[in-house]
Amino acid sequence: MSKENSVIDAKAVTDNGGPAPGGWLLGTLGVLIFSFALPANAWAVEGFHPLAVTVWRALIPGLLAVPILWRMRAPVPGRGSWPHLVTAGLCVAVGFPLLSSIALTTIHPARAAVILGLLPALTAAFAAAFGRERPSARFWMISGAGLLVLLAYLTTRGGAGGLTLGGGDVAMFGATCCSAMAYVLGADRAKVLGAPQSMCWTLVALLPLSIPAGIVTVFVQEPAWSARSVTGMLYLAVASTLLGYFAWYAGLARGGIARVGQVQQIQPILTVCWSALFFADALDPLTFAAGAAVAGLVALGQREGRR
Repeated sequence: MSKENSVIDAKAVTDNGGPAPGGWLLGTLGVLIFSFALPANAWAVEGFHPLAVTVWRALIPGLLAVPILWRMRAPVPGRGSWPHLVTAGLCVAVGFPLLSSIALTTIHPARAAVILGLLPALTAAFAAAFGRERPSARFWMISGAGLLVLLAYLTTRGGAGGLTLGGGDVAMFGATCCSAMAYVLGADRAKVLGAPQSMCWTLVALLPLSIPAGIVTVFVQEPAWSARSVTGMLYLAVASTLLGYFAWYAGLARGGIARVGQVQQIQPILTVCWSALFFADALDPLTFAAGAAVAGLVALGQREGRR
């Protein structure tokens, strides 16, 4: 069965023979870009309805993807790639932004970061279920330790809001699941098509939906224009939905979904730091201690070989 027709090609998304160089560096760059997405989303929903944020977060990068693909002279993907691209697009450009925007209307970005901390574990689990990756028991232990450190820190922090669940928490968990599935599918196609091409074709595949939806929001949405809301929207559309995925998909495809995906354990710590900077939250030394502990465990996870 060819790569183009495979459900998930094991060799395309694993690194049993050793990860390609630069995978974790590209993944770290993607995580750095993603880490500001929740604060930017909180800015965007100050002036735009969550549904409008979802639509324009897919429409703007989708329109930008067309000249990028033309400039790259990227060939049109084969039929076997389109189910992956469309599903990944619905997850990353519809499911995650819609559910996270809904969540951020009722919960703080730092609390959303607590739930998003589940993303590396979910990504590794989906990679094992759908990508046939087989991380070792030691890898799972290291990843679990990093997750426990992360959750223990964030759930004791005042801005995180504890463990009592509400509708916003459920919506954020659904957004996290959508993101994990998109990572697995997108990394698979990035190995076949290339990282920029994979994300661009994903967004182009959604244009038949995002263009008419964008036209509708122009007439029904009454945005509260402000510098913060516009900045947040543009960051989500250009940096988080387009440029960040170029680096992230390339990192996952080169270094393996489960392994490079663990770099994202650092993302909630970075999100808390951004929240402290832009939302006047307290930032104590415990943040740096927790960040150092998680970073150390991530580094161990990167070194751990897989069966």
